[in-house]
Amino acid sequence: MARTELRFAGFGGQGIIMAGYIVGKAASIYDKKNATLTQSYGPESRGGACSAGVVISDTAVHYPHPVTPSVLVLMSQEACTKFECLLPDNATVLIDEDLVKVSAFNKTSKVYSIPATRMAESLGRKIVANIVMLGFFASVTKLVSFEAMQQAVASTVPPATKQLNLDAFQQGYDYGLKAEPMKLA
Repeated sequence: MARTELRFAGFGGQGIIMAGYIVGKAASIYDKKNATLTQSYGPESRGGACSAGVVISDTAVHYPHPVTPSVLVLMSQEACTKFECLLPDNATVLIDEDLVKVSAFNKTSKVYSIPATRMAESLGRKIVANIVMLGFFASVTKLVSFEAMQQAVASTVPPATKQLNLDAFQQGYDYGLKAEPMKLA
């Protein structure tokens, strides 16, 4: 892996920035790779568009901002509309199927869906949908190891919610093990 660019996108309050942070932490601290995180969000703290750009590389990262992310994780329809045009051929797209309806992704993209928010609600806390998505991301992309992601989740979330978040991560990971790309029209 020379350089892999990722974009996590959704709206404020979904933990998008934290998701990017956890992936970068897992890659750099626990998998001993190089990683950067850039973030973008509107003036609203909740409900406004936000995104996190992560670059993972085996070599030094000379430009920290993703230009053409080969992996796109979408947790809102607005994010899909904004970022789908930036996808290169053969990109991997992960969507929360209850919040994002697939539109005009290029035919070479591999689109995977998961009911992340619904799964989080079944765990009793909708707020862990981002962690469900991180488990799914780790399982589908294999860009960061399961162990590194699990350690990064455990060391980042508040101690009182550690087990809940680890359960959410595991559910997303297990779901990803069976995931197949969607058939695009």
